[in-house]
Amino acid sequence: MNIYYNAWSSKYKQPFGAVQAGKPVDFWLDVVHEQVQRVSLSIHKDGHQNHQISMQEIEKNRYHTQFTLEEGPGLYFYCFEIIYRENDLVKSLYYGTNEWGGVGSTYECVHDVWDYQLTCFESADPAPNWYRNSIFYQIFPDRFFNGNDQGIVAGKKPNSFIYGTYDDEPMYIKNASGEVVRWDFYGGNLKGIMQKIPYLKELGINALYLNPIFEARSNHRYDTANYFQIDSLLGTLDDFTLLVEELHKNDMHIILDGVFSHVGRHSQYFNYDGAYGKNNGAAQNPHSIYYDWFDFDHYPDEYKSWWGIKDLPQINKENKHYQQFIYGNKESVIAYWLSQGVDGWRLDVADELPDSFIKGIRACLARYPNKVLIGEVWEDASNKISYDHRRNYILGSHLHSVMNYPLREILLNTLLQESTPKKAAHQLMQLAENYPKDIFYNLFNNLGTHDTERILTKLNRNIRRLDQAIALLIFLPGVPCVYYGDEAGLLGGKDPENRKFFPWQHENQHIYQLWHKWLHFRMQEENLKEGEFAIFYDENLLGVIRYRNLQMNLLMVNLTSVNQHVEANRLTFLNTPNEVAQKIRLAVNELTILPQGLIDLTL
Repeated sequence: MNIYYNAWSSKYKQPFGAVQAGKPVDFWLDVVHEQVQRVSLSIHKDGHQNHQISMQEIEKNRYHTQFTLEEGPGLYFYCFEIIYRENDLVKSLYYGTNEWGGVGSTYECVHDVWDYQLTCFESADPAPNWYRNSIFYQIFPDRFFNGNDQGIVAGKKPNSFIYGTYDDEPMYIKNASGEVVRWDFYGGNLKGIMQKIPYLKELGINALYLNPIFEARSNHRYDTANYFQIDSLLGTLDDFTLLVEELHKNDMHIILDGVFSHVGRHSQYFNYDGAYGKNNGAAQNPHSIYYDWFDFDHYPDEYKSWWGIKDLPQINKENKHYQQFIYGNKESVIAYWLSQGVDGWRLDVADELPDSFIKGIRACLARYPNKVLIGEVWEDASNKISYDHRRNYILGSHLHSVMNYPLREILLNTLLQESTPKKAAHQLMQLAENYPKDIFYNLFNNLGTHDTERILTKLNRNIRRLDQAIALLIFLPGVPCVYYGDEAGLLGGKDPENRKFFPWQHENQHIYQLWHKWLHFRMQEENLKEGEFAIFYDENLLGVIRYRNLQMNLLMVNLTSVNQHVEANRLTFLNTPNEVAQKIRLAVNELTILPQGLIDLTL
C-alpha cells in the first residue's frame, strides 16, 4: 500500500499552517491499494473528544474531506486511518507525521502514531507597523556607555565595587553558598545610551530593548526593588524622559524589560534586611500590604523563591492586589511607563506568568496606541506546556511575539555542522507551520542575548560563519535584534562573560562592517520584512527565499569547507510555488559558492 500526505503542500492541505477559529480546513490523502474500504481523518482538539470523519474518493486513489475548527482556539491534532482488506482480513493502517514534518509516515498501531499539529488562533493579531519594520538593539545598561562628565559613576551603591577599567573582565564575588555578596558595576547609564544614538542609527538600529532599568541591588536588575524608580546608577526619571524623547525624534522606539514573576529580597516589597524601614515590607511586617504577594513556609526566613534563588522571592501572580498593581489600575506599573512614552514590554520568564496575567497586561497595552508585547519563551511557543498547562501565548489577545531561541539553536547547529541542511530546513518549516502568520513574522530573532554565550564565541571565532549567521538572521522572517557588542566582536561564554563592557575605540571593524552591511540591506528590502517565505536545500547548501509575486530575494549558504557547485535538479524545495522554484532553479544552476560562503541574489 502506498500512502502520501504533505502538510506543507497546498495539494494536500489548505490553508497552510495555522488557521483561524471557525474556518474550514481541507485535507487530501493519496492511498493506492485495490481493496480500500474506508479512509478517514482522525482529529481532536487538545483535551477534547476525537472526531472520525470519512474521506470521500474524489478521483482514483485520492481522498478528500473538510473540517471546520468550531471548537475555538487551541491545538488540534490529527492523523489518518485507512481500513482495507488483505488476504480476506480487514486491517487498519495509520498515517501521521514524524520528526521531519511535512511528509509523514505509516504506522501499524494507533498508539504509535505521531499526530500532526494544527494551530487554531483567535483572529489576526498584527503588531504595530513600526515593530515589523524594526531592527532592535539589546542593551545591558551597565555595560554599554557612561555618559556622565569625565565618566563619573553617580548613585553608587553600598557593598558593591566599580571596575578599575572598562577592559576588566566581569566577575562575581560569592559566598560559600554560591550567593553573590558584592555586586560589580562599570557605570553605564541612560545618558550614555542617549549619547550613542547617532552610533546606533549609523549601524542600522531603529529600536532598543533595554534589560531592566528599575531600582535594584544587582547589576542585572532582575531583582526589582521599586518598579516606579529608575536605578540611581543609571540616572533619573528626567534622564529617561530625555532618552525617550530623543529616540522618538530620531524615529526610534524603545521597549522595557518587565520582571513580574519575582522581586528582589532587598526590595521595598519584601525588605528582608529592613533597608526600607523596620516595619515595612512582607518580611518585616506580616500586616504589610505586600505580605500576601509571597508564600512563606516559615516566616520570615523560609519562602518560595524563583528557581530556589533566595535573592528572588517569588510572587503569587494570582494575587488580585498584585495584578492591580502591575496592570489593572490606572496607576499600575505598566500604565505608568507607557504614559512615559515607552513603546512596549518584553516579559521576563513568560512561563512563570499565568495566561490570565499576560492577557491582563495585553489589555492594558491596548488602551495605548501602537504598543507591542513580547514574551521570553525558549521553546516553540505554539505548543509550550509549563506547570502542566498548555499555554495560549500566541493564540490571540496575549503576546504579539516571543523571543525566537529555537531559531538561534537551529542556526548554530547547522553552521557548526552538528546538524544537516535538511534538518534545518524542516525545523524552520515546522516553526512556520505552527505559528500564526502574524506571530511568525513578528518573532523576536536573535543570535545571542544576556542569557547565552556570545555568537562569535559559539562560532569558534570563525568570521565567515558569523557572516552566514547574520545573513540568515536578516533573511528569515521575524524582527532581528542585535545584542550590544556583537557588532564590535565581543567574545564571551555564559554569564558573566557575556556581559563585558562595550569595547569603545577597540571595535573589530571587519565584524562591524558585516553587521552594518546586512542591517542596512534589510532596511532597504521590503521582501525581508513582509515577503512570503520558502526554503530549499541540498546535501551541503541551505537556501532562503523571500518573495512577493515573482520579485524575490534569495540567500544560499555553503555549509562546507570546499567549493560547492549548485545543481538545480538536486535542490529540494519546501512550501514553494512551482513558478518560484522554477525561477530559482534557472538562476542558480551551476553557480559556485565559496567554502563557508554565501550568495545573495535579487531576482
